[in-house]
Amino acid sequence: MRQTHETFEAKRKRARAIYRILTKHYPNVRCELDFKTPFQLLVATVLSAQCTDKRVNQVTPTLFKKFGKPTLMAGAKISEIESIIRPLGFYHAKAAHLKSLSERITTVYGSEVPGELDELITLAGVGRKTANVVLGHAFGIPGITVDTHFGRLSRRFEWTDSMDPVKVEHEVGALIPQAEWTNLSQRMIWHGRRICHSRKPACGACPLAKLCPSFGIGEVDKIKALQMVKRDEDFL
Repeated sequence: MRQTHETFEAKRKRARAIYRILTKHYPNVRCELDFKTPFQLLVATVLSAQCTDKRVNQVTPTLFKKFGKPTLMAGAKISEIESIIRPLGFYHAKAAHLKSLSERITTVYGSEVPGELDELITLAGVGRKTANVVLGHAFGIPGITVDTHFGRLSRRFEWTDSMDPVKVEHEVGALIPQAEWTNLSQRMIWHGRRICHSRKPACGACPLAKLCPSFGIGEVDKIKALQMVKRDEDFL
């Protein structure tokens, strides 16, 4: 049954109860993109647009071996970058973004990825979502990453009814302590990928069933729902 006339305090209490269960269910969350430096994470995140993390991780070892630093990427020919990232789709635009952001990092920021959101979003192909991924996982600065999974789950949990990622970010941020924003983002993404699927969530296998106002929109039979759950191995 959907929530009606819920006060802000009641919503915040329910949100934190949901987050506690997500924390218990996904205790060791991590970014599923492989990286060793802030620049590598920035590049991988830009490449992940309209593409799975698993596919990005298959391509980045070759890319980083040749162009793993801003100076090297800035000096590369567009065609060289394209030839490596071609399997990821939208490779013309992504290659142009990677070369442009590398040039800016090299010339404006002394070859160091900036650690401020306002500076990161000046880079080609970088919006708030990408910036918050980099800030959270490379710099330890809490941020909410509103991707399709996070937005979908936030609306299903009735933490927000907005389709605007910035509004979702701010409205959900008011419900969960700031120190947990990065982990919240990752746990929501993991839950969205593994259980709370877009077309038909595995409601019967969901640890949030008793708290979720959207319970029942998917498969409620436990046995059938368990068969729908994705495993960690599916994303490696």
